[in-house]
Amino acid sequence: MGSEVAELGCALGHSFADPQLLLTALTHSSHAHENGGEDYERLEFLGDAVFQLCSTELLVERFPEAREGQLSRLRSRMVNTHALAQLGRRLGIGPALRLGVGEEATGGRDRPRILAGAIEAILGAVFTDGGYTAALALARDWLEEDLAVLETARMRGWKDPRSLLQERAQREFGETPAYGVAARGGPAHQPTFTVEVRVGQRLLGRGEGRSKREAARNAAAEALASTELHPRGPS
Repeated sequence: MGSEVAELGCALGHSFADPQLLLTALTHSSHAHENGGEDYERLEFLGDAVFQLCSTELLVERFPEAREGQLSRLRSRMVNTHALAQLGRRLGIGPALRLGVGEEATGGRDRPRILAGAIEAILGAVFTDGGYTAALALARDWLEEDLAVLETARMRGWKDPRSLLQERAQREFGETPAYGVAARGGPAHQPTFTVEVRVGQRLLGRGEGRSKREAARNAAAEALASTELHPRGPS
């Protein structure tokens, strides 16, 4: 096991009874295709379901007054390709990934879909190795920052990023944002979309997601953090 993988294992705070699980969780299909062995896709599939359950439990615990629709929207903010990729960057997943030569050469270590998949696979590996209690503890640690941000969103009335962006863009520019699909990738059964949001010719944000709606939401979230929304400087 490489030093990057070992360091990541320590950083996760989970001592694997079966270290091979973590190695598999970091192995992209391109590496497995070139070198043999198992890739992370089965663990990713499992981790996706575990993440949904863990995030749901944490949201119900944190926001006891929230209704089902509100909880569903909040969960989609925390568990999506953009958010999980950001988490992967924060945890330093990139250097520990095992990629094929071509994927390595084309920037796979920072590709959102790969980072998000590895994050889900790691959670699936922890669930397999230590059960739901271990997985929930890891998810709680990973999502604490996002839950704190959602506390602020709750004070704003649970508004979707697209609604907040529309309000701010109309205030700053007097125009409504327009969304457009810039790219589509991935296999037919599991597509990924890249959506851009603009006001006129001004690009405000770009987001990826497993649906056009998720990608648009992520684009709006990126735009809300952009200085492009403050053309006259801070008020």
